[in-house]
Amino acid sequence: MIRTIALLLAVLLTQEGKKQAAPVGPGAEELAKLVPLTDPGFGEYKGEKGGLYGEGRNDPPEAHAERVGREIAQIRPLDGEGKPAADGKIVFLALGMSNTRREFEVFKEKADALPSKSPAVVIVNGSLGGKDAPRWTDPSAAVWTQVDEAVQGAGVTVRQVQAVWLKQACAGAAGYGEFPKHARTLQKALGLIVQHARARYPNLRVVYLSSRIYGGYARTPLNPEPYAFEGAFAVRWLIQDQMAGKPELNFDSSRGAVKAPALLWGPYLWAGGRVWKESDFDKDGTHPGDEAKRKVSELLAAFLTQDPRARPWFVRGP
Repeated sequence: MIRTIALLLAVLLTQEGKKQAAPVGPGAEELAKLVPLTDPGFGEYKGEKGGLYGEGRNDPPEAHAERVGREIAQIRPLDGEGKPAADGKIVFLALGMSNTRREFEVFKEKADALPSKSPAVVIVNGSLGGKDAPRWTDPSAAVWTQVDEAVQGAGVTVRQVQAVWLKQACAGAAGYGEFPKHARTLQKALGLIVQHARARYPNLRVVYLSSRIYGGYARTPLNPEPYAFEGAFAVRWLIQDQMAGKPELNFDSSRGAVKAPALLWGPYLWAGGRVWKESDFDKDGTHPGDEAKRKVSELLAAFLTQDPRARPWFVRGP
C-alpha cells in the first residue's frame, strides 16, 4: 500500500512539474499578433499606436532632441569632485533587475575591449538581482547604497556618473492588473527611480531606457507575455510626460528646478520570435541565457556607438 501511494505521489509530482514547465501567458496564436513597437506596420494595440515616442515615431521629436542634445553636450570627463578635468572620467552606470545585471555584465566585458570606446568612459554595473522596479522607489532603500558601493568599487565617484542605462520591470506584473494598470505602475516606479538617480548623482545628464526582452517562453509568472511586451508603454509614457513639460521630470534649468535627467529610449529589445529563440533563455524562459546576454550586449553596444545622442560621449574622439 505504501509503495502504491509513493508511486502515485511520484506520478502526481511529475505531472505537476510538467504543468509548471509549460509556458505562462498567451498561446502561440496570440503571441504572433504582438508586433514590435518600432514596426512601421504596428497599427494599434489596446488604444495605443506604434513608435517608441508615439504616433509612429521611433526618433524623439525635434524639440525634445534639441533640448536633450544641449544636455548631452555638457557630458565631459570629470574629476572625483565633479569638476572638468583632462584626465577625468565619464561614468556610465546600469540600473535594473537581474536580467539587466546579467546582460550588462557581458556588455561591460565586450565594451571595455572596444577600440572605439572613449578611454574616459568607466562602465559600472549597478543593477541588482531580485530587485525589480518597486524596490527602487524609496530613496533610502538599501539598493541605492549597494549601487554607491559598486561605483566606489570601480574607483570612481557618484559625481562622475553622467549617463545611465535603466532597464526595469515589475515582478509578477499580472498582480498589478491588466493593461494599462500594470504598465502605469511601472511608469510611476520608473519616474521615481530617475528622480532619485538625479538627486543622488548631481552630474547625471541622461538616462537611456529599455523595456524587457521577449517573454513568450516564460515558465514563471515573473514577467510573461503580454506583460513583457506591454512594459514598453511605461517607458514611452514616462518620456512623453517629460516632453509635455511635467515639472517633476524637468531637466532643463532654464525652465525651472531640475528634478530629473533627460530621458531617451535606449535600444528597444523586444522583437518577439523574430530575434529571440527559446534556447536563448535559461530554463525558466525569463532570464537570459548566454545567447540572450550576447544579443542584448551587442544591441546596447551598437546603440552607444551609432546613436547620435550617445555616440558623442561614448566613442573615442578624433
